[in-house]
Amino acid sequence: MSARAPSTVRLTTASALVRFLKAQRVRRDDVEDRVFHGVFGIFGHGNVAGIGQALDEEGGLPHFQPKNEQAGVHAAIAFAKHKRRLGIMAVTTSVGPGATNMVTGAATATINRLPVLLLPGDTFANRWPQPVLQQLEHPSSMDVSVNDCFRPVSRYWDRIVRPEQLLHALPEAVRVLLDPAECGAVTLCLPEDVQAEAYDWPAHFFEQRTHVVERRVPTSEAIERAAELLRSSKRPLLVAGGGLHYSDAFTALRALVDRTGMPVAMTQAGMGALAADHPSWLGGLGVTGAACANAVAREADVVVCVGTRLSDFTTASKTQFQHERVRFVSINVNAFDAHKHGAAPVVADAHFALSALTEALAGTRFETAHVAAARDAWRTERAALCRPTASGALSQAEVIEVLNRRAGPGSTVVHAAGGLPGDLHKLWQSTDARDYHSEYGYSCMGYEVAGALGVKLAEPAREVFALLGDGSFLMMANELVTSVQEGRKITVVLLDNHGYQCIHNLQRGCGGRSFGNEFRTRADGGLVGEPVAVDFAKIAASLGTVTFTATTRAELEHALDAAKREATSCFLYVPLQEPSRLPGSSWWDVPIAEVSEQPDAKRARAEYLSALGKRRFYY
Repeated sequence: MSARAPSTVRLTTASALVRFLKAQRVRRDDVEDRVFHGVFGIFGHGNVAGIGQALDEEGGLPHFQPKNEQAGVHAAIAFAKHKRRLGIMAVTTSVGPGATNMVTGAATATINRLPVLLLPGDTFANRWPQPVLQQLEHPSSMDVSVNDCFRPVSRYWDRIVRPEQLLHALPEAVRVLLDPAECGAVTLCLPEDVQAEAYDWPAHFFEQRTHVVERRVPTSEAIERAAELLRSSKRPLLVAGGGLHYSDAFTALRALVDRTGMPVAMTQAGMGALAADHPSWLGGLGVTGAACANAVAREADVVVCVGTRLSDFTTASKTQFQHERVRFVSINVNAFDAHKHGAAPVVADAHFALSALTEALAGTRFETAHVAAARDAWRTERAALCRPTASGALSQAEVIEVLNRRAGPGSTVVHAAGGLPGDLHKLWQSTDARDYHSEYGYSCMGYEVAGALGVKLAEPAREVFALLGDGSFLMMANELVTSVQEGRKITVVLLDNHGYQCIHNLQRGCGGRSFGNEFRTRADGGLVGEPVAVDFAKIAASLGTVTFTATTRAELEHALDAAKREATSCFLYVPLQEPSRLPGSSWWDVPIAEVSEQPDAKRARAEYLSALGKRRFYY
């Protein structure tokens, strides 16, 4: 008797893709959920009759309508970050500009090690009608399209030129998206003709499948090497990065520091890993960090790095750790990151690694007097920085302080670029592991509003604040409309300082004159006239939000409390009259002009050369 042929189902490529995504589940520990929670998408000729129709006909995979493709990716990134990389959104676009609008978002996702599935439309695989509308004709090959731009910013990239290629591409895409060490943007380019083509798919391809995200266990040898270094340490420091959040390793971290007294400093992605009232807490580390964390870091002899890729902001361009015999232990699921700075690598899940390290250090207790002294000194300095100004006008530091106090439990502040991440990293006092959401791997302006929407979609009950400057708001305010459309309330707090003042400060700190960074009218041949008057509150109101304006601390407190009572998205306008630059306690390598006639540039160059002498090659 012959074997029965496997059953098949005839579907278009687009319908098969949607049906497959709906069937995927993910489990870690005892928690299971769907992998894909929806699709952001703007439709055009390259996807409306393919994926667009499939989403409509298949159902079960919600479609969200962003107002810009880049913003759709930003919202998807924030969603994945808040879901601890266990929940994913896809983003579909038409061919041409809709696709390339996603490239910045793809880079943001991959640099931050966050999973997002990108489904850009592509030009015809059969090539009959080419060149089609929006097609790039490249003289080197007819196989090239604008979607090749995604190759260097994707963890996995493929172009589906035959329907059956999905049988291999989709499982590989899901593998990469759910791999804690590999994840980032995954791009599947979909020619518009192939999306509409039908194929007889194996029916079992669409059966529900649960992918288990395993926690990698550290080897005993790796833990013993790390413990040996720490037992010989006099002044260790633990650096908490984003990987600690993705592992949900907070309990293991507290157990380690409670037993050993080891102090904890945090990267931007690691903020919230330890509550600010814990005796081991030192706050933000590095260029944007707090003085207490940086002071302890300079004297640390063993640095335990947990889930961080050690960017130049964290290492202060290789000048942060100055102990002459400093050594590193690096706990990371990604071996590439675990071996940086000649570290003793522990390639493992953060929760398991920290738990094993706690056991290996039984009986070890570190001296903590210098930690308490540094923390107390910083809190005195912080209070002075956040003190109301003599004029009563709001400073950026005071706004952060008020928001920190007023936001309350179950809230999240989202930020990304400009001067705010630096001031927040210094000043924010976390009480909740999820109250601080920073996109600072790519420092991408325009992320904040879309990112707040992504967080709200991930956890609808959470109060979500987007804190940003006027420059970032003008780049991408459009997802306020989507938040209203979806009934997902977010509150945007805009600090208006008339330009790109973070870079304006950097420009002058590098010895340059004020040039091209403030929003001023053209006069005397340059942008040196009066500040451009922009009514941001009217813009926000026209997008469907409830608006408030605050110029004093009392008005700010009242507006934040009132916004929390509103059911729809809110916008809070705060004009800044006081300088927003807080003092730093670490160096950042920004090269200064070697030859210049400007006295300030000459001074800055001399200071730069002096700072270069503090760089260390850690190995």
